[in-house]
Amino acid sequence: MSPAATSPGKLGRVLGRIAGERPGPTLIAIGGLHGNEPAGTIAAPRVIGRLEEGRFPLRGEFLAVVGNLGALARGRRYREFDLNRCWLPDNLARLQRQDPALDRGEERELRELARTVEEARSRGGGPVTVIDLHTTSSHGPPFIVMSDTLRNRRLGLELLGTVFLGLEESVDGTLLEYMTEQGHTAALVEGGQHEDPRSVEVHESVLWMALAATGMLRPGEIPDLGRHRRFLRAAQRGTPRVVELRYRHDVRPGDGFRMKEGYLGFQEVKKGEVLARDRNGDVASPERGRIVMPLYQEQGEDGFFLVRPVNRFWMWVSRVVRRLRLGRVLPLLPGVSRIPGRPNALAVDARKARFYAVEIFHLFGYRKRSREGERLVFTRRRPG
Repeated sequence: MSPAATSPGKLGRVLGRIAGERPGPTLIAIGGLHGNEPAGTIAAPRVIGRLEEGRFPLRGEFLAVVGNLGALARGRRYREFDLNRCWLPDNLARLQRQDPALDRGEERELRELARTVEEARSRGGGPVTVIDLHTTSSHGPPFIVMSDTLRNRRLGLELLGTVFLGLEESVDGTLLEYMTEQGHTAALVEGGQHEDPRSVEVHESVLWMALAATGMLRPGEIPDLGRHRRFLRAAQRGTPRVVELRYRHDVRPGDGFRMKEGYLGFQEVKKGEVLARDRNGDVASPERGRIVMPLYQEQGEDGFFLVRPVNRFWMWVSRVVRRLRLGRVLPLLPGVSRIPGRPNALAVDARKARFYAVEIFHLFGYRKRSREGERLVFTRRRPG
């Protein structure tokens, strides 16, 4: 008996679905969450089509879906609001209370996408991995963004991408963050520039690597796995293995932000180097680092990001301290306390916060930082 597979028509929410004869994990690939990034909607059906034709001994279910159908049809990042900035508990709860007939634009997309993912999770019963497929307006090597849990790290490193840590500290409401909070393994793959055909190839290779990493197929059951691995390694040559966020330049309506032409992803920049202009004049780099995702498109709230490499030694240290649960000692530090009812959050007296380097909290998995009155609050992702 061959695997069951369905492939609805073009621009349907579901691009393809294939279920193996044996139970196993669920892999969900989401393409086109931003409508001007179609590469993932091309790559995922190609992989499913190959699975259908090749009679691979798949375990579990592989589902490929479109994120923002309306924006994809228009070739725009979004219509009314960014579909990758609205995955917040309060927003989703409000949407559940709202009559679906009143949904507008991205509200309808959000409701349908959340329901589709939940149905897939319910069908499988096994572990769920979500791969969110994106591209950028600038040219540069592919990389992987993820919330900093050990489970996400394992996936990111197995996919052979440059891993970008800390993005969730500066951007709220991403699908990636929501899926991690739901207890799933999740990674966002930036495959390359929007119109570059190689971006589709990157997404294809990443999905084959993900099928192996999740155990849905054993490495020996994927004939071209070596070729995909070599292709991804070559695409990322010259980039650090792991980087962390140092700075995000926020762009707001009316800023008149214009990036200087010619910057590539992971290009090194100097402190004080003029990177862009806006209504207030030159926009200079606040420090030395590598620039990621410089904005070369009309829509978007992120002008550029600055990152720096992370030493592998500190990656090893953070893995050890988390596995040994040494984070239990943090509330013993002066000015650090637990927050009743919030087991994954710590409060730091703002008057004493200057004595604690943010990197200390990063080691223990506390990545999200916010200010609440006279205290700083550090939040970690669900352990895993």
